[in-house]
Amino acid sequence: MTAAPADATRARATPAPPPAEGRLLREAVRRGRGPAALVLAATALGAAAAVTLPLALGRAVDLLIARADAGSWVLLCTALIATEVATDALVARTGGRTGAATTAWLRRRALAGFLAAPPAATTGTGLPTRLTANALDAGTAPVAAATAAAAGLAPLGGLAGLFLVDPWAGAAFVCGVPLLLLILRALLRDGRAALTTYQEEQGRMARLLTGALSGAATIAAAGTVRAEERRVLAPLAGMRAAGERTWRVQGRAAGLSGALMPLLVAAVLAVGGVRLVAGHLTPGDLLALSRYAVLAAGAGALAGALNGWVRAKAGTARVETVTALPPTPHGTRDLPPHGDGTLALHGVHVTRDGVPLLDSVTLTLPGGTTTALVGPSGSGKSLLAAVAGRLTDPDQGTVLLDGTDLRTLSADALRHAVAYAFERPALFGATIADAVACGPLPEPDLRRALRRAAADTFTDRLPHGPRTPLPEAPLSGGELQRLGLARAFTRPTRLLILDDATSSLDTVTAHLVARALTDTPGTRLTITHRLTTAAQSDQVVWLDGGRIRGTGPHSVLWRDPAYRAVFGAGAGAGAGAGGDAGAGADTVTDTGARRRSDVRTDVTGDVRTELPTDMRTDLHTGIRTDPRVDTGTGAAE
Repeated sequence: MTAAPADATRARATPAPPPAEGRLLREAVRRGRGPAALVLAATALGAAAAVTLPLALGRAVDLLIARADAGSWVLLCTALIATEVATDALVARTGGRTGAATTAWLRRRALAGFLAAPPAATTGTGLPTRLTANALDAGTAPVAAATAAAAGLAPLGGLAGLFLVDPWAGAAFVCGVPLLLLILRALLRDGRAALTTYQEEQGRMARLLTGALSGAATIAAAGTVRAEERRVLAPLAGMRAAGERTWRVQGRAAGLSGALMPLLVAAVLAVGGVRLVAGHLTPGDLLALSRYAVLAAGAGALAGALNGWVRAKAGTARVETVTALPPTPHGTRDLPPHGDGTLALHGVHVTRDGVPLLDSVTLTLPGGTTTALVGPSGSGKSLLAAVAGRLTDPDQGTVLLDGTDLRTLSADALRHAVAYAFERPALFGATIADAVACGPLPEPDLRRALRRAAADTFTDRLPHGPRTPLPEAPLSGGELQRLGLARAFTRPTRLLILDDATSSLDTVTAHLVARALTDTPGTRLTITHRLTTAAQSDQVVWLDGGRIRGTGPHSVLWRDPAYRAVFGAGAGAGAGAGGDAGAGADTVTDTGARRRSDVRTDVTGDVRTELPTDMRTDLHTGIRTDPRVDTGTGAAE
């Protein structure tokens, strides 16, 4: 294994340590501290008005009974009620706006963390669930913290009011407080555990459902719909158990507090009635006691406030697993200004779950040449392509582009040096032009990229040409691939990697694209299952079981029966002109299944023709992935 150069080793960026658990929750609360403070102040003001109101009502009642002037006290009661209503409205409005803003920030943060992490580290993160339901719960954290902090003000004020009006009534209420505290403690302890389990099972089922939807066409063709239903719904039992536990905890807390509070209020009123008959209280005092007892009984509302905080904490913890993913470290170097795109891999070794997927791969791609990467399914072709363009880093070994370790390059330098085209490209943006350009791009450059990818032949027929909105442009598998190729052609690069990016093209279009690739500057690495592509390449790298089994011209490798078997050719097939002889060639359909296209050779004229198969793509299916490795390329081999 070749060691990295000393200067490259020093230039490598050191991954940052993982953030402390709960950091995202603190950041979310800190971001919303202004609105949260407003919510806290409004809630405190509303609580103060609620605590003052019983005294004002009692005084007004006593004056009215005595037929004295109570106008000022009635006005005070009106003002206090208006204050309660206004503060409640302010809390609702501020809470909604703050929750929406915090949720949006959390989703952007999680998505940025997901995209910045090495693709292999993002496997199984359940991003859709974390970005939707979990982020929505987490977004309430600032307001939930303020609400939970202020939730006890009115009950405490009510309890203080009871003692102020009549200590005996206050003592009667206090007798039930220990039981209430036990109820709240059980809610905090058991509620969070049950809710966390529920969210984990929910995320698991979402991952299974996403995988099933991505292969919907394969499932339908194989007739395994029922089996997939059982597999996707397998976590439902766990979700049900966790959900039932959550509702049992919350229901028990709500039921016990709901039963306890009226009993405490009745006890206060009973004591107050006895004291009124004894002449120790006035009718207004009894009215105040009844109102204060209701306020103090509002301690049961603490359960709801604390439950909101529990949900916010659980949601934030789920989102934090994505934001805490270690980012891909980048250096600060640029490539040499006049390099030809020479790519060299030295002793590259990649292991996933203890299984070596690439084993001591040493390979050189001369600058300006085209290299075809071939091999059976699962041989590690897409993983090698991902390592070559630094979509993932090797566990051992180095990858050099024009003599520079890819790990020492800055993110911008790497992005401008390497371009990718995939078997199932994902299109982003409002229009086809946006999806191809991926940023500002002059119209002539856009047209040139579409023309080189042979995509202008169908984009020009669309209602608005390349400016046609994506939802209004039904695309076949080949058309989708041509747009992915056009995106790779939008800028000059040192290294162009095609990961099965022409598998759905018909023969004529594939020939046009191959001719455009020949004129593309830089080095070209293409994963292929086509005989013609391998034959037209400057060199072929034959990968088998994560190791390089052979390297050289296609015509030389064709003499090996095992190499011919990669293309489905018989052991007795001979190489014709250009080395393309044999039986059928494997192609890849939109569902990821292998399909053979008939390949025949005109023996007398030594001319090979390929009969194209129907390669239309179901856009509702997803990408092909190997469960052993997820390189993020969308077509892991």
